[in-house]
Amino acid sequence: MTNPVTTQQNGTIPAQPGPRETAEAMSGVIQGAGPNGKPGPDPSARSADAALPGVGPGGPSAWSAGAAVPGVGSGGQAARSADAVAAGSALSGQSGPGQAVDMVIPGAGPSGNPGARPTVKLREADPDDPPRYAPEWLELREPADAAARAHDLLDPLRIRLANLPGRSGGVVIHDLGCGTGSMGRWLAPCLDGAQHWILHDRDPYLLHFAAVASPRSAADGSRVTVETRRGDVARLTADALHGASLVTASALLDVLTREEIDALAAACAGAGCPALLTLSVAGRVELTPSHPLDSEIAQAFNDHQRRDGLLGPDAVTAATEAFSEHGATVRLHPSPWRLGPEQAALTEQWLRGWVGAAVEQRPELRARADAYLAERLAACAAGQLRVTVHHTDLLALNRPAGGAS
Repeated sequence: MTNPVTTQQNGTIPAQPGPRETAEAMSGVIQGAGPNGKPGPDPSARSADAALPGVGPGGPSAWSAGAAVPGVGSGGQAARSADAVAAGSALSGQSGPGQAVDMVIPGAGPSGNPGARPTVKLREADPDDPPRYAPEWLELREPADAAARAHDLLDPLRIRLANLPGRSGGVVIHDLGCGTGSMGRWLAPCLDGAQHWILHDRDPYLLHFAAVASPRSAADGSRVTVETRRGDVARLTADALHGASLVTASALLDVLTREEIDALAAACAGAGCPALLTLSVAGRVELTPSHPLDSEIAQAFNDHQRRDGLLGPDAVTAATEAFSEHGATVRLHPSPWRLGPEQAALTEQWLRGWVGAAVEQRPELRARADAYLAERLAACAAGQLRVTVHHTDLLALNRPAGGAS
C-alpha cells in the first residue's frame, strides 16, 4: 500500500483530469484551486469505462441516475465506507429489495450479492488500483452533511488553532479519506487565516475532483491552497502529519478497525495536532411514522457495519478512549441528518441502501423487507416520511508538539 507521504508523480494537478491519465498517485499544490476549475468529461461516452462528468461550482455537477458507474461512500475510501455499504453499488445486475437497478443512483443502492460490493474500474486503470467510485452519492448527501455537522465544536477548534505555534504562517489541514472534498468546502470558509489543505484518499480520481472543487478563500478572504496525497489513511503516522495544524475527516471512524483508530489517535498525538472527525454513525435511526420492522432492520444494518472487524456504531466510543489515552481532551456533539420532504431524493436512496445492507446481513428478512421498503418508499414519495439518522462529531484537542497546553 502506498505510504501517504510517498508520491509517485509530482507537479501541478491538471485542470481537466480524465480517465486516460496515469493511475499513479499525484501530489502537487494547486494555488487557490477552487470551484471554477471544471474537469471535463470524455466526449465519447458516459459509460462505466468512460470519463466521469466534471465538478462545477459548489461540488460535483449533475449526474444521470442510470449511468453505469460505481458507488462512493461518504469518506471516499475505496470499498470501506459505512455509507457505501448503506449505499453500496447496484451494478451487479441484481436489484435490492423492491427496486429496479436503473432506479438507484449507482453507489446509493444496496449490494446485489451478500458480501459483494461490485465496482467498475476505468479502462486505463492499473489492475492493482482501487476502483474508481462515482461521486453521485457524495453529491446527494453533501447538503445534509453540511447541515448536520456540529458548529458548536468550531469555537474551541478556532481557539486552539489561534494558539498553535507558527500560526502566523497559516494552518496546514489534513483531510483524511477526502472523497470529493465536501469537508473542505464546509470547513475552510468557517476558519480565518491562510490554509493549506492536504487531501488524502486512495482514489486518485476522487482526489482530482476534491482538488478542483476546493474553496479559494478562508472566512476572512485569506488564501486557501491544496495538495493531494494518495494512500491508505489507516496507515497514517505522526511523521506523515509532521507540521499539521489539524486533522479532519468525515464519516471515516466507523469504517476503521480498533487498531486503525488507535493508530490514528497515536499519529495525531505524536504530531501534536487536534482532530475534527465528523459524521460517524451512531447506530440509531428514527422514522416517522414508525413501523414494527424499524428496529429489526436497524439492528441488522448495525451488525452489517461491524463486519470484517470494522467498528461501525462503536467507533466513536473507541475513538474517545483512544484519544483520551493519548492525553487529548475529547468533545462530542450530535450531528444527525434530519430528512423530510425536501430531502426526498436522499431519503429514497438512503432507504434502499439501509434496507439492502440489512438484508445482506440477514437474508431471511428479504420477504418482509420487500414489503417494508415498498411501503416506506411510497410514504417518502408522498412527502409523509421523516427520518433522523444519528451521527456524532468528535473534536480531540491534543497537546501541541513541544508540551504546551
